This record gives sequence, structure tokens and C-alpha cells, in this order.
Amino acid sequence: MVKPEDRILITDLYELTMAQAYWAHGVTGQATFSLFVRDLPPERGFLVAAGLEDVLRFLEDFHFPPEALAYLESTGIFSRPFLDYLATLRFTGEVWAVPEGTLVFANEPILEITAPIIQAQIAETYVINQIHLQTMIATKAARCIVAARGRGVVDFALRRTHGVDAGLKVARCSYMVGFQATSNVLAGKLYGIPITGTMAHSFIMAFPGEEEAFRAFAETFPERSIFLIDTYNTLEGARRAARVALEMKQKGRRLIGVRLDSGDLLALSREVRRILDEAGLPEVRILASGGLDEYRIDELVRAGAPIDAFGVGTRMGVSEDWPWLDMAYKLVAYEDRPALKLSPGKASLPGPKQVFRFYEENGQMREDVLALREEQVEGGVPLLERVMEGGRLLRPHPTLAEIRERFQEAFRRLPEPYKALRDAPRYPVRLSRALEALANTLAARKGELGES
Repeated sequence: MVKPEDRILITDLYELTMAQAYWAHGVTGQATFSLFVRDLPPERGFLVAAGLEDVLRFLEDFHFPPEALAYLESTGIFSRPFLDYLATLRFTGEVWAVPEGTLVFANEPILEITAPIIQAQIAETYVINQIHLQTMIATKAARCIVAARGRGVVDFALRRTHGVDAGLKVARCSYMVGFQATSNVLAGKLYGIPITGTMAHSFIMAFPGEEEAFRAFAETFPERSIFLIDTYNTLEGARRAARVALEMKQKGRRLIGVRLDSGDLLALSREVRRILDEAGLPEVRILASGGLDEYRIDELVRAGAPIDAFGVGTRMGVSEDWPWLDMAYKLVAYEDRPALKLSPGKASLPGPKQVFRFYEENGQMREDVLALREEQVEGGVPLLERVMEGGRLLRPHPTLAEIRERFQEAFRRLPEPYKALRDAPRYPVRLSRALEALANTLAARKGELGES
């Protein structure tokens, strides 16, 4: 884990070298940077904004402690006067952002930072890192919820996420969008997420036989036992689990469920359901895990697999099918002068912005209008809120439960076609007349000057 005194160094070197050059040449005015995703991946019809709380905590604590300054001095790159300047630097700007759990689309700002340019520039790397990972994972997890169609989904991703911090964020973001629980114990402590777990194959193999292992676990945890039944022969494992479950029933206990972790999950779940039902155990649930993602869950649910809940791990925790987003953090204004980038394939739009969302009479989302922040777009609901001013939060962070509720309400209002797991249509986002006119004027002016 990163020590608090080192967090300010989570930045790319060029952020700091640019900062010294800005400082040395008096380029210290107010700048606005906009964070957005240029294009949605082909298999994504929406994104779920996440990670704002971590960004705001970073900006609140923005400072260079002596340990960080000592390291920077040891590199021989930075001047002593500039390091003295950094010693007193704090974040004094403002942040506009969409609340976590908001649905966003291509080119829409997830957040915008306005601050003296050195402050906003140094923050870039951390801001992208946190928003990128958490938005990507929240979106992947939301797709798993779509695929499950009301069946339970739990997070099993920790052991193969790309680091401990990523594992914590996966647990948080998956719960944010509707997962029921996580296997990550620390995430349970930090975020108040329900924790869950079953057993490993090693537990079964450590006993003389499968039935003895089940019985031992049931005696130790009579109220929360789920048996892993595929260590040797899945159907025999189901029969043994049923015998132990009946013993538990006679003692007034109940086996919660059995878990399948390999093989043909469709065929096996049907046979296991039959075995449990014939034993008089219809209340025992079936949990499936093992290489699952939204695509595999969708196949199983569509085929009618009698699986009550899914444990989703690696493929969700690393967003296996699309492990990155084309996220950018671009200067859009400096000292009240709008700025834009014209690079082919990487163009940006000028000026601080607002997103206005329009709804049908039935409450379903219809379209978004991307506008300049000072514009008023009649009938649209503005999405970005000012959440920080003068380097201080304007209100307390919402709880994870509140963010979860916000997402669920927003997701109910997203028309079903945009939730499709494959070939989802592009949600309509158009530019306001004023923003389009400004972009065209600046582009023409830059083009005449041969700039990009």
C-alpha cells in the first residue's frame, strides 16, 4: 500500500517538469481541465462514472511533504527554488463532476478541474488513474448484473486483480452497481460491504473423504455453510452434500447452498438441482463460479440453468474483454481563453462544460446535450455538480449505499437497447449550438495559423 506521505508522487514525471517550466516562466493562471472518454469500447453501450471520492480526498490532502521533496531533490532534476515553491503548494481550485453512479457516454465530462495550472497539471495522473479503473470496473460489473437478470452476483476477484488497491476498488465498484457481496474481507471493513465465502478444494482434500469435510464445515459454521462439490465427482459431491444437509435439517440447521466451480455448468446445475430436489432440499441454492463474466452468465441464464447466484472473479476484476478506456484529461480553458486540441483522432472540445440529460414522458432517457457550462438548455437536467470550491468539499461524501441507490435509479431509466451485451446502439449525444459554434470558430482559427 502507498504511504500517505508518498501519495503526491503518484504522478508522471512530465507533470512535474511542466510544472517547473510553468513556474519559471510565470504561466500560473487559472486553467480548466476536462476528464472524458473519447469513444466507448465496441461492446459498451454505457459507462458508469466511479472514483470521484478518491480523487476528492487526494485533492483535499494535496501537498508535498518533506519526504517527497527530499526524493525529488535527490533526482537532480528540479531547482531548489522550485522545490521550495512546492513545499507550500496546496490545491485551491474547484471541481465540477457527475456524481458517482451516473451513466455517462462518449466525450461527456466525468469531471472538470479549475485551478492554477500547476495544481491542475500535477493532479492529472492520479485523477485519470482512479476514475479510469473504477469507471471501467463499475461498467463491467453492471453488465454482469444485466446478464444475471435478477439472480445474485458476488465479487470473487481479489486474488487476480492487478494489485491490492485494485482489488479493493473492484469490490467497491461492483457493490455500487448491484453485486450482493464480496469475498474481500478488507473491502468489507473499509466500505461496509457484506462479505461472503465458501471453501477451497484444499479444504476438501485435507479430509479423508468429501462427506467428512462437509460435515466438519457444517459443525463449525452451522448457519452459513456452502459446500464446494466439484473436487472429485460433481454429482457424487451433490449426493454427499445432500446427505449432510439432511443431517443438518434434523438438527434444525440449514445448508445454504452448494457451489459448482468447473465443468459444464448448465448440465451439472440441472443434475445437481434434481438431486437436491429429490432429497427434499429445494431450499438449498446453487452457486456457480469459475471463469464467469457477463457473456457466460447470459448464456447460462438464457438456457435456463437452475443457478441462483454467480461468483464472478478474474474476468470482471480485470475487465478482461476490454481492460482500458480511451480516457483523456485535456486543457479546455486557460485564463478565460477557451482551448482545444485538433490532433487527428484525439481532438477535444473547448471550454468548461455541462451535460444536459433529456427524458421521455415515461421517465426513460432520450438524449444528452453537451453544452458550455454557462449555457441554459431548456428542458434538460444538468449532470455536473460543483463538489469542491477553494480546495474544500462543499458537502460530505455520499455513502456507498446512497451511490448504489442512485445508480439503480439511473439504470432503470436507461432504455434496454443500450444495455445490450453485444452490438448496443450508440446513445445520442449532441453538441449545443453554442459549443459547436465555438469549436468550429477555434478550429478554423487554429487551422489558419497552422496549429493543432
